Amino acid sequence: MNRQEAVDQYARALKAGKKSYKECLLRGQPTAPPVLDELLAGVPVAGQMDLGLVEIPSGLIVGTKTEGRRSAFAPNFMPLLDESSEFAFKWISLCAAHLGDEGIRDPVRCFEYLGRFYVQEGNKRVSVLKSYSAPSIPGYVVRILPIWSEDPEIRAYYDFMQAYQLTRMYRVRFSRPGSFAKLQAALGYPADHAWTEEERQRFSSGLVYFHEAFCKLGGEALPITEADALLVWLKVYPLEKLRGFSSAELLRSLEGVWPDIKALVQDDPIAVTTEPEDAGEKTEAEALAEAGDGPEQGLLDRLLGRAPDKLRIAFVNQYTPDESDWIRAHDLGRQYLEAMLGAKVEVRCYNGVGFGEGAGEAMEQAVAEGAQVIFATTPPLIAACRKTAALHPEVRVLNCSAAMPCTGLRSYYTRIYEGKFITGALAGALCRDGRIGYVADTPIFGVPAGINAFALGAQLTNPAARVYVRWYCVENALQKLVDDGFEYISNRDVPSPDRQAEAWGLCRCDGQRVLRSLASPYWHWGNFYVKLVRSILTGGWDALSQRDEGRAVSYWWGLRSRTTDVLLCEGLPAGARQLVGILRQGLASGTLLPFQRPLRGQDGALRSDGSEWFSPEAILHMDWLCEGVEGHIPAFDELLPVSRRLVRLQGVYRDTIPPEKEETVL
Repeated sequence: MNRQEAVDQYARALKAGKKSYKECLLRGQPTAPPVLDELLAGVPVAGQMDLGLVEIPSGLIVGTKTEGRRSAFAPNFMPLLDESSEFAFKWISLCAAHLGDEGIRDPVRCFEYLGRFYVQEGNKRVSVLKSYSAPSIPGYVVRILPIWSEDPEIRAYYDFMQAYQLTRMYRVRFSRPGSFAKLQAALGYPADHAWTEEERQRFSSGLVYFHEAFCKLGGEALPITEADALLVWLKVYPLEKLRGFSSAELLRSLEGVWPDIKALVQDDPIAVTTEPEDAGEKTEAEALAEAGDGPEQGLLDRLLGRAPDKLRIAFVNQYTPDESDWIRAHDLGRQYLEAMLGAKVEVRCYNGVGFGEGAGEAMEQAVAEGAQVIFATTPPLIAACRKTAALHPEVRVLNCSAAMPCTGLRSYYTRIYEGKFITGALAGALCRDGRIGYVADTPIFGVPAGINAFALGAQLTNPAARVYVRWYCVENALQKLVDDGFEYISNRDVPSPDRQAEAWGLCRCDGQRVLRSLASPYWHWGNFYVKLVRSILTGGWDALSQRDEGRAVSYWWGLRSRTTDVLLCEGLPAGARQLVGILRQGLASGTLLPFQRPLRGQDGALRSDGSEWFSPEAILHMDWLCEGVEGHIPAFDELLPVSRRLVRLQGVYRDTIPPEKEETVL
C-alpha cells in the first residue's frame, strides 16, 4: 500500500516540478536549483564552522552543494525525471519508507551560506519531505562564513549569527541588523537571554502558525523575512495571542498591521508633509479642489460618505493640563478648535491616562464612544496609538511626535527651528561679546536642527557669534549658563503665548542674574488642529493617503501655516521687531532657507556647498552640530534617567540604542 501511495506522490511531485520549471522558463529565471560551488567561485570567505545536527527549515533549503543531480530537480526541489527512470525508482522507495513505520531517519548533509542551505548529501530525501510540506528537515550543517563588510545583507547576517548563539533557531532571521535585540525586548527577555528548549518550541510553533497568515497575504513576495513581519505584529499583540487567535482572527490582526509590514521594503518609509492644504483660508470650492481631484470629486466624496460633515474627536493626554505645560498648550489648541469649528466637531478629552494599559483603555473607550479622530499628544502614547490603529483602521489616529515609522497612524509636530533661526539672529544682533548660551532639552528629532538654525541666525547678524550648548537632560543647564556669565541665553521655548511673562525663549540675564524674556518660538497647536480637521472634512486626508500609499505620514508644519511663530515681549526695540518681521516673512514665503548656504560641521567637514537645499527629512534627522557651536550631543548613557524613555522613542540615535524589555519597541 505504501508503495502505491509513494508512486502517486511522485506523480504529484513531478507535476509540481514541471510547472515550476515552465514558470521559471517563461520568466527568464534559472530552471534548476542554484549550486553553491558556482555561487562561491572567486568569492573570498572567512572560513567554515561545523554546526552539528540542526533542524533546518525546509523553505531555506534552496540548492545543491555541487552540480551533481542538479538537472533532476526544478527550483522548488520537485523532480523532473520520468517515472520510469532509476532516479524515480529511488525517490519512490524513499517516499515509501517515509510513509512506513521507520520513516526517513538519516539526516541530510548541507552547507549553509548567508542563511540558505545547499544539499551535499540527501537531495532526494529533501525532495520527498518538501513534497509533503515538511516544516523542517534534520541535517548536519557546515556554515560558510562570509567576510565582514558594510553591505546590509552581510551586516544582517552577522547580526543573525550572534542571535543564533542565543536561539539555536534558523527561522529567527531578520533582513535588518539590530532587529533581534528588538525581538528580545518585545518578548520580555533581557538582551543576552539564551532561549530554553521550551521557549524555542513555543516560539517555533507560533511562527509556523504565523507563517500561514503571512503567506496568505502575499508575504513570500516581499523581500523581508517572516520574522521581520512577526516583529511588527508583536508591537501590537503579545506572543501568546498567536495560539489564542483562530486562523481568521490571526489573519485579521495581521491585516491590521500589514501597511507597516509593507513599509519595511520602502527605502524612505516616512513621507514628511511640510505644509497644510490651507483649506480654511480658501473658498469651499478651492478647498475641495485641493483636497481631491476638483470640486466635483470633493462633492462626490461627501455624497459617498468619505468626507464627513461632522467629526467626533478625542484628545488623549498622558497627563492633565494642570500637571504639564505641554498638555496645557495642546488643551488650549483643543479649545481653539472647538471655538473655530463649532458644530462641525464634537470633542471629548481623556486626561491623565499614563502611557501603559491606561492609555490603550482610554483609546478603546474613545472608539466605543464614537471617536472618528484621536489626537494623542505625547510620544510615549505611540504604543497605544499603534494598537488602536491596527484594531480600528476606520479611526484616524495621530500621535504628536516626529518621524514615527508607523503607516497605520500619522505623527505631527512643527518646524520650531524656523523660530530658532529668528531668535538666533536677534541674539546675534543684541549680543556685544558674541558669546550666546543655549539650553537644549533632549537629543530628539529636530533638536539639533534647532540648535544649528539658531547658530546660523546668530552668525547672520554677528559673524563672530559662538553658541554654547548645555542640555537639560544632563544637568541644570540654565543655571550652569547663568553661573558662567552669559548675558544672552536661549532657554526652552514658551509652551503657549499666555506664558510670556516667564523666562522662556531668548532671555537677557541682567547684573542681578535675573532672566528677562525677549522673544520665544512657540507652538500654536490650535492652528494645527483646525487646519488638519478641515482637511479631513474636505477630503484632504484621503487624498494624502492615496498620494503616499505604503508610507507613514508625518506632518511637520511651520511659520507659513502659523502652527509655530515667534512671540515678542514688551520692551523689545523697534529695530529688533523690524528684523524679526523681515525674517518671519522670508521664512514663511520660502525665500529664506536657513540651511541653504555653505555649511560645515563642528569637525570642519563640508556639509553643504550652498548650491542645494536640505530636504525636510535631512533637517529633521540632523544628528550633528554646525561650525560655531560649542558643545556636543550627549550619548544615551549621559542622559538623566527621566529623559531616556523619550530618547528611545524619538532620539536622533534611537536605532543604535539596545532595546530593553517592557519598553516600547519601534
